[in-house]
Amino acid sequence: MDGHGEMGLIGENFDPGFVGRMKEDGYEIRSESDNFDVASGDDQDAAADGPSKKKKYHRHTPRQIQELESFFKECPHPDEKQRMELSRRLGLEGKQIKFWFQNRRTQMKTQLERHENVILRQENDKLRAENDLLKQAMTTPICNSCGGPAVPGEISYEQHQLRIENARLKDELTRICALTNKFLGRPLSSSGSPIPPHGLNSNLELAVGRNGFGGLNNAGTSLPMGFEFGDGSMMPIVKPMVNEMQYDRSAFVDVALSAMDELMKMAQMDNPLWIKGLGGGMESLNVEEYKRNFSSCIGMKPSSYATEATKATGLVYLRGLALVEALMDANRWVEMFPCMISRAATIDVLSSGTGVTRDNELQVMDAEFQVLSPLVPVRQVRFIRFCKQHSEGVWAVVDVSIDPSQDATDTQMFPNCRRLPSGCVIQDVDTKCSKITWVEHSEYDDSAVHHLLQPLLSSGFGFGAHRWLATLQRQCDCMAILMSQDIPGENNTGITPAGRKSMIKLAQRMTYNFCAGVCASSIHKWDKLSVGNVGEDVRVMTRKNINDPGEPHGVVLSAATSVWMPVTQERLFDFLRDERMRSEWDILSNGGPMQEMVHVAKGMGHGNCVSLLRGSAINANENNMLILQETWSDASGALVVYAPVDISSMSVVMNGGDSAYVALLPSGFAILPGISPSYHGGRSESNGALVKPEIDGSIVSGCLLTVGFQILVNNVPTAKLTVESVETVNNLISCTIQKIKAALTVT
Repeated sequence: MDGHGEMGLIGENFDPGFVGRMKEDGYEIRSESDNFDVASGDDQDAAADGPSKKKKYHRHTPRQIQELESFFKECPHPDEKQRMELSRRLGLEGKQIKFWFQNRRTQMKTQLERHENVILRQENDKLRAENDLLKQAMTTPICNSCGGPAVPGEISYEQHQLRIENARLKDELTRICALTNKFLGRPLSSSGSPIPPHGLNSNLELAVGRNGFGGLNNAGTSLPMGFEFGDGSMMPIVKPMVNEMQYDRSAFVDVALSAMDELMKMAQMDNPLWIKGLGGGMESLNVEEYKRNFSSCIGMKPSSYATEATKATGLVYLRGLALVEALMDANRWVEMFPCMISRAATIDVLSSGTGVTRDNELQVMDAEFQVLSPLVPVRQVRFIRFCKQHSEGVWAVVDVSIDPSQDATDTQMFPNCRRLPSGCVIQDVDTKCSKITWVEHSEYDDSAVHHLLQPLLSSGFGFGAHRWLATLQRQCDCMAILMSQDIPGENNTGITPAGRKSMIKLAQRMTYNFCAGVCASSIHKWDKLSVGNVGEDVRVMTRKNINDPGEPHGVVLSAATSVWMPVTQERLFDFLRDERMRSEWDILSNGGPMQEMVHVAKGMGHGNCVSLLRGSAINANENNMLILQETWSDASGALVVYAPVDISSMSVVMNGGDSAYVALLPSGFAILPGISPSYHGGRSESNGALVKPEIDGSIVSGCLLTVGFQILVNNVPTAKLTVESVETVNNLISCTIQKIKAALTVT
């Protein structure tokens, strides 16, 4: 090594593996931080002319190293102009600057490869341990059905069948006892104690209600969603959409670094890349300026695709590191944005990062993004997620779709959307909050979007930065409220603190399943129906529930549609959430007023809450029914979701019992903004209301209303769906929309 540092090895002869082997042999290898520098361009050219000329090396000063390292964090790929500026400022030759950045990028790539080797060794150890367990199991095989020894010839066929039946009956008895324990609130032995006549079955039937309303399951698991950004254990266990991937990992490193560089430049304040909206709202991309500054790192844009790009900035009551940890965990990410992400899974971890800061962590992920309307297809995206800590208290998390040429799997799996460098820059402001700059940039196939929803997407209110940031702010406010001991305006009569948390978990499961039914995400296996008597814009689907205790067993029918409402979002939301006005549109109210029994606040506004409603009953059976309702409203839209539940089930929940066994099917409304004032071609009224341009050129203010119902049409899972059931739910949607319009005097 001649005493020269690692960064002194440049050009095509630089071998990171050679440096590693020298270190392992006990040699002291010094880096550029030890004030050794690469050779200048002239020296290298001179060395190439012949072996007689001796190479010269020059030391970098500490100031030069500091300047280069600082610039590398901001821009690892400087262009010619930037290199010349550094050369002039630091007194170095242009080739020296160029070779220094080349070697620095190579050093970073080597570090990522080392992390990859550690992960591969761990996976190898895990496989070796599993192999040992399999070998051990093969020495003493047992029957999976009956639990007996799997040695052929020792027992008769009849005895084998009896053992299988005995094992099945034991499992059934254990399951029934466990479910009954949840509802009765006391232990029930499985050793022969009789089950009370009003135990499990009667409660499950009451949870469905006289009209057959009840809940969707959580991706095959009985655990509901949690309200806190904890360890993500409350989220459904989601399997990757593709089990195996083959790709060039080293190429992904270059793409991730390039995407991070683009995100940091686009997130800068007062950037000419962005056009500010009216009133200082959401910013939209200056496409021409963008093309002059960046080139696509994921291939050419398809000719039929449209572009959407937005930026938004705001404060959230959450520390930066806590947000980074939630973003880098797929389950917690979905838990944070339940109405925007239907499912997500980490396919591969290319680099696990350094320490707790998640610096340089690199993952491959699958996700489904949704707008709460059946008229907008779910966006399925496979992308790279890269996290980098730029300085103390400053992080950036960037996503970018995988170039189809780099993915050896089915390139047509995600045909409708491409995610260009998007993400957020997080900066701690103090010990309680952080500043978020969110950038969303996508290309999508707008031909599959209904014309009623196209302005929403093109204006950025569908999948834009404005919606991500508003959702994050509302969720963080919810966490702050729920952690508070004294919440003004909250009616918690008859509910314990543990019951308050259990009730919120149940409401979040209800809302999550409502969104899954409206958007038809792949979290459930829905069968789409085409019936002649159903409206053109009404989507009707069906599925069967056999073994999920979180919803009634049988055939579930889901129907949803979206309509334009020429009233403001605030007026429509206040009308739908008001229990005193519920009889104007809800058939479950039986035409009478409803009373709010429990009110659990989830935000600063009175409308952000979970409520338990009770109406006037016309017969004895309806005295057992309550309405669980969750409502919220923010700048990105509003939601009103409800489901009938029986009193006995909610009594267990409000005393802190497990809410996972409460069977329900959610229905409700999602309110989406009309069209943003910053949308090109859109205008706003003097009062700031959103406006929608009509075909004849007139302007009306309004919003989009999505109506969704999920109904149990038959409690036998093997039953066939009838045309009458489909027509009934179609008429229910039409009647509900007509009643809402009539109550609001909408023509």
